[in-house]
This record gives sequence, structure tokens and C-alpha cells, in this order.
Amino acid sequence: MNNIEVGIIGGTGGIGNWFAGFFQKQGLTVHVSGRTSGMAVPEMAEKCGVVIVSVPIRATREVIRGVGPHMKAGSLLMDLTSLKEDPVRAMLDFSRSEVIGLHPLFGPDVPSLSGQNIVLCPVRSKRWLPWLKEILSKNGARLIETSPERHDEIMAVVQGLTHLNTMTLGLALRETGLSLEELERFSTPVSRLKISLVEKVFSKNPRLYAEIVASNPHVPEMLRLYDKALTRLKTSVGEGDAEELEKIIKGV
Repeated sequence: MNNIEVGIIGGTGGIGNWFAGFFQKQGLTVHVSGRTSGMAVPEMAEKCGVVIVSVPIRATREVIRGVGPHMKAGSLLMDLTSLKEDPVRAMLDFSRSEVIGLHPLFGPDVPSLSGQNIVLCPVRSKRWLPWLKEILSKNGARLIETSPERHDEIMAVVQGLTHLNTMTLGLALRETGLSLEELERFSTPVSRLKISLVEKVFSKNPRLYAEIVASNPHVPEMLRLYDKALTRLKTSVGEGDAEELEKIIKGV
């Protein structure tokens, strides 16, 4: 499979741009497009053996609807979205190409694939799956193969529950009225780590985290479990019962 050309819709920023650089380093020709720049979608689908959709969750289905009908039967259509059920279903519905859902479990600030987890959801792929696995694994990625449904269930915990906890902490810190500067002066290593996570979610790209939490259909169940746990903690804390808190933590 020589002379492969890769097209990335949304390849001008973020994780799409990261993968554009990655594929270029593998000696592949890469074409990118942004909202107002780069190769037109029909031309990209015609020219490229591999087309990757890397846009915000809210725009993913519409972009797939636009590119899917232009894909050739022997080509590969992928997405990099944090959710997999809906994008994969859309790729199957709107294209005749091979389809693999891809979720890199890292951000564009990592220097390489070495040691990074990537989830693969191959749902219509024979020709391209071995190629993709080889190019990722030889660069040190740890590959996890699963279904789109199972991916989203687990991401409700890994991302959904984690981000819900960070959001709750951030909102509570905001209510205290204390500045980050004052908190920093009194901080422990653990609190500094948690506050840095709050700053990342609240300042860097809050819409991204909001979409990850709000768009996953399995997150409401995580919220129910979170609320149940918080209710148990509130009762023990309100009564000043450290012994009961210890039992809750130990699971006894």
C-alpha cells in the first residue's frame, strides 16, 4: 500500500493537526482542510485513500454526511471523535467505503505515540485495518479494539465521570470566592494537581469538555452514581462521623 494520500477534515488545528504531522513523518502525502481553507471535500475524497474527520462533536455527523457519499468503495473513512456510536453509525450510513472509528486517548500536546492508548472500532474494514494497526503500533501506540457501543460505555466513566468530578470541584471553588492565587499559597501537591485540572477544563476549551459529557448517552447513569456517592458522604460529614467515612472509603 504505497503512495497513500491521507486527507484530514479539520486538520488545521488540535488533534487533527497532530495527526497530519504524524502521517507526514511516516512519509505519506497529507492534505488538510479547515472551515475556510484547504482542499474541498469532494476533491479530498476523490484523491485520498484515507479520509479522517476531526471536527467538534456537534459538527461530526454533518461533516460525515457531506464527505461520505464521495468516498470510494475501496477507501477508508475514519473519525477522531471522543464518542463512537453516532459517528460510526453515520459513516456506515453515508458511505460505501471501509469504516474505522478511532479515538486517540491523548491531546495534541504529546510529543509522540509512544505509550499512548488509541481505541479502534473497526466496523467495516478488511483491507485497511492491518495497515492502520501496523502504522500506529510500530510508533509505540497501545491499541485497544472494541465496539463503538462498548467504547462509549467505558468513556462515560473514563471521561464523563472524571470531567463531571472536575466540573463539580470547579463550581464549588468558584462559590468559595477564593482566588487561585490565594489557594496556591496554601496548596498541597494534591490540591495543586486538582486545581490544574480545573483550570484546564474551565479555561482551555470548556465547550470540548461540555460536549464530551453532554453528548454521551451513558453519562446520566454516571451522574446518578456520583450523586448517590455524594449523598452518602454528605450524611457522614454532616454528622462528623470519621469512622463511617472510613468504612465508606474501604467499602465495608
